Amino acid sequence: MAGVLAGRVALVTGASAGIGVAVAIALAEAGASVAVAARRADRLTALVKKIEAAGGKALAVPGDVTDEKAARGMVADTVKHFGRLDILVNNAGVIQLATVENANIAEWKQVIDLNLMAALYTCTAAIPHMKAHGGGDIVNVSSMASRRTSAMYNSYSTSKHALNAMTDGMRQELGLAGIRVSIVEPGATDTEVAEQMTDPQHQEWMRKHTSKDGAMKPEDVAAAILLVVSLPARTNISELSIRPTIDVGPSR
Repeated sequence: MAGVLAGRVALVTGASAGIGVAVAIALAEAGASVAVAARRADRLTALVKKIEAAGGKALAVPGDVTDEKAARGMVADTVKHFGRLDILVNNAGVIQLATVENANIAEWKQVIDLNLMAALYTCTAAIPHMKAHGGGDIVNVSSMASRRTSAMYNSYSTSKHALNAMTDGMRQELGLAGIRVSIVEPGATDTEVAEQMTDPQHQEWMRKHTSKDGAMKPEDVAAAILLVVSLPARTNISELSIRPTIDVGPSR
């Protein structure tokens, strides 16, 4: 495909559903070659076929991004196949019911590992390749929950606050190397995020929240990310918060 991202190579994590799928398709339509990462290999295979059928180039790199070796392998496989890496979109994430007084430590670790540590693994692996080609883009998908703390979803808010801090630190660290680093914070978006929750009551609440009238679609978030990586190299949108126009109820 020809387009504004022609000649560039992207890696998108959490690409088996929702925002990740939409981002991969949007980047491919803009001309990028796209590697897609997630645990569900069958979904990645279907996504690759869809992108290729539309004339794009894609590669499935299945695995668990919370495993540091696997996460680094996703970056290595992308570079091996396409020869470079210009865009990294860390989209993989999870939310669970999580207070502190009655903390489920295993679930706290799951949320922190996926929402924060996985991004650290892929970023540290990707940076040398971006430097070798004079720059690149790292986009970390956060949440409006990073702007407020939730008693019921404390681990999620904590992980996204931390992701924001890490992202801004990287922006300051890597700007001179030509690497733009951005955080994108979506509000309520119609995705499968509720399906990973283990508490039935809160799972149902999250389903209603993300599918409520006016909720954004994954394609809306993908369009915002495409904007971020399409701007002239001298311009860095460091933080981008996007909410539904009809703001009903608490933002995600």
